[in-house]
Amino acid sequence: MCLGIPGRIVERYGDEDLPMGIVDFGGVRREVCLAYVADEAEVGDYAIVHVGFAISLVDEEEAKRTYEALKELDQLDELEWMTEIGSGPSPAVDGDAEGAA
Repeated sequence: MCLGIPGRIVERYGDEDLPMGIVDFGGVRREVCLAYVADEAEVGDYAIVHVGFAISLVDEEEAKRTYEALKELDQLDELEWMTEIGSGPSPAVDGDAEGAA
C-alpha cells in the first residue's frame, strides 16, 4: 500500500530551480521535493509526503491525527526502519525534532 506520511517543513531551498526542503517526520528528517506545494508551503507548515514529494498541505491537527492513525495501524515501518539505521532513501539530516508531528 502506498501512503502519504505527514511531516513538518523545517527548511526550504532551491536545488537547480526545483523547490526542495527538509521535512521532519516525528524526528526523522528527509529531503523532499516541494514543487507541488511551492506556492503555498512555508517553513512550519505540515505536508503530506508521498515517495519524496510533498503532495498537499494539512493543518497541524490533521497531521497529528493522520500520524497517530498510521502509528496505530502499524503503517510507519519505513520511518522506524530509517530511524534504526540512520539512513534511508534520501540522506539523513541532523537536527532536533522539537515541534515535530
